[in-house]
This record gives sequence, C-alpha cells and structure tokens, in this order.
Amino acid sequence: MLVFLRDKILNSDEKITETLSFGLPFFKYKKKMLCYFHFHKKYKEFYISFNKGVSLDFPELLQEDRKLFRILLLNEAVDLPMDLIFTILEAVKKELN
Repeated sequence: MLVFLRDKILNSDEKITETLSFGLPFFKYKKKMLCYFHFHKKYKEFYISFNKGVSLDFPELLQEDRKLFRILLLNEAVDLPMDLIFTILEAVKKELN
C-alpha cells in the first residue's frame, strides 16, 4: 500500500522529491516538507501526515497533539481515498507557495 502511494505521489508532480528525515520517508515540494508516512501505535494503522494540516479544512484529518501536521489514517482493508489524498496534497502545495 505504501509503495503504491509513494509511486503515485512521486509521479504526480516533478517538484516532489523524497528523503529520509527523522528516520521517516518524507516527501518534499520545492524542498519544503509536504508529507510523510508513519504507523499509528494507538490505531494500529499507517497514516500519511500532511504539513500545514492545521490550516486545512478536511474533517477526515486528525489533529491529535500535533502543532503543524494533521494525519489521514490509511485502512488497508478498504481502497485508498486517492482523490482525497491528492486534493489534500494540492491544498498543502498552495500553502507552501
């Protein structure tokens, strides 16, 4: 699931690059943090965490104790919400410009 999502994100925009930061796979847009993957211990699911998430209005995103980032849980039992993910990515890219 994460490999599929990684490929889709990287192929969606030539200005998106990947790197390891804090031991996590990070995606950057014009060298600014865009999002990253991680595993949520409480929910036992992978998630994608979006930079500038606090300024975005998507009810599917969880804030928890984060200051800048908000997360979208990725349930392996259902299809990935690709339209939602790319809508959020576009919103974050606008915030980063």
